[in-house]
Amino acid sequence: MVKVVRRARSPGGPGALIVSGGFSVVRRITCATIVLLAVCAPGMHAQSAQVGAKQAETLNLSAYAELLRSDVRASKVAILTELMGLTESEDKAFWPLYREYDGELAKLGDERVALIAEYAERYEKLTDADADRIAQKALDLEARRQAVKAKYFGLIKAQLSPRTALRFLQIEHQLNLIIDLQISAALPIVQ
Repeated sequence: MVKVVRRARSPGGPGALIVSGGFSVVRRITCATIVLLAVCAPGMHAQSAQVGAKQAETLNLSAYAELLRSDVRASKVAILTELMGLTESEDKAFWPLYREYDGELAKLGDERVALIAEYAERYEKLTDADADRIAQKALDLEARRQAVKAKYFGLIKAQLSPRTALRFLQIEHQLNLIIDLQISAALPIVQ
């Protein structure tokens, strides 16, 4: 479990959380993800040797995206528990809402992994029509993800408080940024 030692004023910025050992939560998640990828990378490389290069790239990008999602999702509950600082009565109201939220977000995540696989599959011979369709799907997914966050902000605000709902949004936003950045960095840019 993550143990929060103090809130830093800098270098992590106002309100950045410093955990035992002096690392920020974001840095700890990033380091854990890198270690997990380093451990799993040889297995993904061995698998890719058995299939064509194009299929391997598609499989690796999809596996990478799914790995990041599952790694952060596994740590998310511990991070949220620590950072939300809820009372026992608030816990009873928050966690059922969070489970519903996470279920809706997971469905969107599955669609995103499928879209990444489609992009990787078509990348080398991407037509303008493919590019337009993939971009429209990506924009639609992002809009639906924002709508889910807005919906649960309202529900948490109604059941707990606006400050608690905002705290949830902030933590969720930081975790999503980590996932999004790592996935985006792995995707090749369209030529």
